[in-house]
Amino acid sequence: MQILRAENIVKQFGDFTALNGVNIQVDKGEVYGFIGPNGAGKTTTIRILLGIYKATKGRATILGKDVWKDAVEIHKKTAYVPGDVNLWGNLTGGEVIDFFLKLSGSYDKSRKERFIEKFDLDPTKKCRTYSKGNRQKVALIAAFASDAELYILDEPTSGLDPLMEKAFQECIFDAKMQGKSILLSSHILSEVEKLCDRVSIIRKGKIIETGTLDNLRHLTRTNVSLMTKKPIETLEGIAGVHNVQIKGKSLSLQVDNNEIGDVIKYIGQFDIKKIEITPLALEDLFMHYYKGAGGEQ
Repeated sequence: MQILRAENIVKQFGDFTALNGVNIQVDKGEVYGFIGPNGAGKTTTIRILLGIYKATKGRATILGKDVWKDAVEIHKKTAYVPGDVNLWGNLTGGEVIDFFLKLSGSYDKSRKERFIEKFDLDPTKKCRTYSKGNRQKVALIAAFASDAELYILDEPTSGLDPLMEKAFQECIFDAKMQGKSILLSSHILSEVEKLCDRVSIIRKGKIIETGTLDNLRHLTRTNVSLMTKKPIETLEGIAGVHNVQIKGKSLSLQVDNNEIGDVIKYIGQFDIKKIEITPLALEDLFMHYYKGAGGEQ
């Protein structure tokens, strides 16, 4: 079942085209990663999905409703956390959480208290005294304590310490187990790698690749580290070999997956003592795709 669908979304600000034909589909119970560098169009896309911006062209729906015409109805079943949370300074964190939950139409006090404890927040303090991390906690608690069907999270762990990042990841896994859907926009690629079922990479307002991590890795390279008994002086001219680093009898390189058999066969003549073969991390994968699409590091 499709929870979110964006079709050929175009957004122009005067002569500047911020989005150019963006397509996204998030299914029920799916964690969907949305990655790209700053300025690529992630936040603009999210603002269209939230009904803050109206798309110049294209159409987007959430729970079968139009994101622009039916924004009020959609927001009752959607929880949003931005990367930089602004709160009312004179209210306490607990008062803000209560306000957000009442707006969403769902209020389960025990559920709220559970998340306050999980994120280790003091809800009695005024929001003006909170650090950036604590402001993020308020938004995350309000989101996860609500009865949302879709969570739209735009750099949600900005300002959180490692323990709280772990708590956030546990919340994502729990929501997924309950059949909730999550759109996670992040530049923390290790976070996306741990959490997401599928990933879209956006560059200059265009989606340049979409798929599961296994699908994307299948189209790219593998990391190989090894040690040989005989030194290898060069691998120039060997098809599918990239980013070679040779230090005496130790060697690291990246190999195109469709060439890995021939490369290992060639290296084998130097008497392999030790070898380690691992898939690319999402960060390596992202940079490979981004550069391959004509982007800059």
